[in-house]
Amino acid sequence: MTPAGSLLEARSLRKAYGPTPALDGADFSIHPGEVVAVMGPSGSGKSTLLHCLAGIIQPDEGTVTYAGHHLTTMTDTQRSTLRRTDFGFVFQFGQLVPELTALENVALPLRLNGTPRKKAQEHAHHWLTRLEVETIAHKRPGEISGGQGQRVAVARALAPTPRLIFADEPTGALDTLNGERVMNLLTDAARDTHAAVVLVTHETRVAAYSDREIIVRDGVAREVGAAV
Repeated sequence: MTPAGSLLEARSLRKAYGPTPALDGADFSIHPGEVVAVMGPSGSGKSTLLHCLAGIIQPDEGTVTYAGHHLTTMTDTQRSTLRRTDFGFVFQFGQLVPELTALENVALPLRLNGTPRKKAQEHAHHWLTRLEVETIAHKRPGEISGGQGQRVAVARALAPTPRLIFADEPTGALDTLNGERVMNLLTDAARDTHAAVVLVTHETRVAAYSDREIIVRDGVAREVGAAV
């Protein structure tokens, strides 16, 4: 079971790519409604940690427990279902489906979960409005700005009402002003819905939106301020 109070808990994670260790005994935990920033230099293992926490890749050793469920012993289908229902994702470059409008992109995870089209689009429009991009609902990704596209990506992550959002460098492709607006909207909406956020970033100004910070270095995760 997940330790009391924790939504997601990882213990002693190890992952290597050939002879190169990406994680070397990393620990991590997050509580409901909490925003935790995962920081570290390029190649430190922070993205590998996020992928293990989200069940995208399997660690070589260690455990990941989410709401009492062991991700490391689930089948691929079970992990895929969990990512579709309980997890939301925001990536550096949005990764919107280029053939779909903004509204259709936000409604997509709901449709994949079996929500009727009209209801899914109504819910999607609510989130586009919340993220201040309802005016581009019927435009495709190639017709909107990077800042608008990232807000659409955040709306898509929030639409299924996830319990946990994984944001991997969500402002990395944005200028400072757009980056700050996206972070304000993301963290405010997540806290309103009591969703936890795992925020991978190398920028201290982005990490400032978190409740606490984890530094990953040489595959080991350490909380900022904790004793070495």
